Amino acid sequence: MTQHWSAPSAPGPVHSTVPVPGSKSITNRALVLAALAEGPSAVHAPLRSRDTALMAKALTSLGVGITDRADGGWDVTPGALRGPADVDCGLAGTVMRFLPPAAALAEGEIRFDGDPHARVRPMSTVLEALRGLGAEVEGDALPFTLRGTGSLAGGEVTIDASGSSQFVSGLLLSAARYDKGVTVRHAGKPVPSLPHIDMTVQTLRSVGVAVETDGTSTWHVEPGPIAARTWHVEPDLSNATVFLAAAAVTGGEVTIPGWPAETTQPGDAVRGILTRMGCSVELSERGLTVRGPAKLSGVDIDLRDESELTPTVVALAALAEGRTVIRGVAHIRGHETDRIAALVNEVNALGGNASETEDGLVVEPAPLHGGVWKAYADHRMATAGAIIGLVVPGVAVDDIGSTTKTIPDFPGMWTTMLTGAR
Repeated sequence: MTQHWSAPSAPGPVHSTVPVPGSKSITNRALVLAALAEGPSAVHAPLRSRDTALMAKALTSLGVGITDRADGGWDVTPGALRGPADVDCGLAGTVMRFLPPAAALAEGEIRFDGDPHARVRPMSTVLEALRGLGAEVEGDALPFTLRGTGSLAGGEVTIDASGSSQFVSGLLLSAARYDKGVTVRHAGKPVPSLPHIDMTVQTLRSVGVAVETDGTSTWHVEPGPIAARTWHVEPDLSNATVFLAAAAVTGGEVTIPGWPAETTQPGDAVRGILTRMGCSVELSERGLTVRGPAKLSGVDIDLRDESELTPTVVALAALAEGRTVIRGVAHIRGHETDRIAALVNEVNALGGNASETEDGLVVEPAPLHGGVWKAYADHRMATAGAIIGLVVPGVAVDDIGSTTKTIPDFPGMWTTMLTGAR
């Protein structure tokens, strides 16, 4: 049984500088590529969370050397991938979708499983694609078993990636090690979260892998070596948005140091979103600073490319003046939980007025009251409840521990941030 966490109310506008740990998306991509590289790599300032720990443990079980650095990073030494091994995916989409294509290069049997809800997350697209590329896979969802021979033919596959960009990224990350490389063609509704695939392409090119793409529906990776390199991981911008939201809802000011001037992280889109909702947003040498308005405004917005921000935007919308319409996020029904249904349920449970649409949700202004906010074992649901709790007394999040998926100590960071409230 999890213990309810009383979301602290802000005594006034929040004024704080909040250093944010490294990007989960970049960290796990770096770990996979370092594991498949020609020589040792170093990963500086990685995210240390449940998702990245699961990735590191999985790669270690396959024969990769991963050791702690004194500066908090990792040294990664590639090894001959081998089984037998058992991979715990937890609830991490990056582990369950990025690791099987790499494990297909191993010799022996690799068994994959994860948390109970992970067993219902979509996996068949990746597994069927691996079969088409020459892998032997038993099962179409967690748990499944992969039996490798030490190499994979590769080639061309056509998939429907409208459920997740991770289907494409997972296939691309290991493709250079396949005999023929890989060409991935998408057929279906538009792929969501395309910036995450752009991130994958950029990281591949940074280690010398040749990638050609039209940017939306076709990606080709040439076979060849993966170079070792030193990785410097950016702050996780999606996690940072939660702390910026604290400034937005309290009329305060929060700065995130180290915000990159250029990035492929979808979380960078928060700058435009918060501006549209009435905030002042400034990027400088100090980092990204957000100053909240006297009252937030509702927005009509398509979040297809940055859908992971949906819980944060819904929390802001529930506290804003005017109607908010969020579009293009039907695929988040297949995330850690059905985020659309969960957000509507929890906003309404606190007296709000939210409703589902075919590809998103609508939030109308309504006075909120305290109560239990359910996290559904979903880290972004939990942090959305914390945002609302800043200005609505009596909100309790039922599973704040779920935030360890991507933020090692969210309650501690939240409390430290609030010491600057006045």
